[in-house]
Amino acid sequence: MSTIVDTNFNFPNQKSIYKGKVREVYNINDEQLVMVATDRLSAFDVVMPKGIPYKGQILNQIATKMMKETEDLVPNWLVATPDPNVAVGHLCEPFKVEMVIRGYMSGHAAREYKVGKRILCGVAMPEGMKENDKFPEPIITPATKAEMGDHDEDISREDILKKGIVSEEDYIILEDYTRKLFQRGTEIAEARGLILVDTKYEFGKTKDGKIVLIDEIHTPDSSRYFYADGYEERQDSGEAQKQLSKEFVRQWLIANDFQGLEGQTVPFMSDDYIQSVSERYIELYENITGDTFVKGDVSDIQSRIEKNVLEYLE
Repeated sequence: MSTIVDTNFNFPNQKSIYKGKVREVYNINDEQLVMVATDRLSAFDVVMPKGIPYKGQILNQIATKMMKETEDLVPNWLVATPDPNVAVGHLCEPFKVEMVIRGYMSGHAAREYKVGKRILCGVAMPEGMKENDKFPEPIITPATKAEMGDHDEDISREDILKKGIVSEEDYIILEDYTRKLFQRGTEIAEARGLILVDTKYEFGKTKDGKIVLIDEIHTPDSSRYFYADGYEERQDSGEAQKQLSKEFVRQWLIANDFQGLEGQTVPFMSDDYIQSVSERYIELYENITGDTFVKGDVSDIQSRIEKNVLEYLE
């Protein structure tokens, strides 16, 4: 199936391109950013060799919808979405931290807890918890932003301030925005029969010094969801939770002896497996948004994106 895993556009007044793990960002005249969500799949901070059909469209459309559903709480960078895979927004200087917030002990937090750690990013995790239990209060566990191919690293609030990565004045706003967005995301998820388990937010500063939400929000790549129905029963019986997130890819990789560690090789992904991942992403989209997914035209994705963005920029 047709996917988009790399772009190399040359738009009018283009100044530069930044290529992240999944998104490619074009700077237009130091004023606007054109962000293309590719179909690349990243897990354990490693980009997988094959793209996932419709994944970029899914991420872009969930993020767009969630930005609109939270803009009354927190300002964001978004201006327009001229193509299913594209968001256009204000040029921002990104903060070099990801604001990770966890309502439940899952994923990375659970893996750390299992090996005996009780402090994560300077935040204490209570004794006697089991995987997927709810924290008494959501905890913020920031990570430093990695360049493509490098691992993001846990960091404490104290170290962020001590190293001058973010000023205290700005960091207080980032924490406030993170808690507000997570609360709203929790309410949106609840209304759709889901639990927002954990997520990450990224922020930047506009030219006039305003802190805004950037990148993606509440997508299956940046967030973990459980189905609310049966959550308590599964916890009580020690069953794995029914998840809506990229975790199913991570678990498949772990089962195939890959966790992004040195010397490990990405396992072969068959066409059938790729197709199953695409179908899972569509299921995620429909559950998270409550909308039916409408597939974009993938006969020539590059030309479609170029045409739509050029028309918008004109």
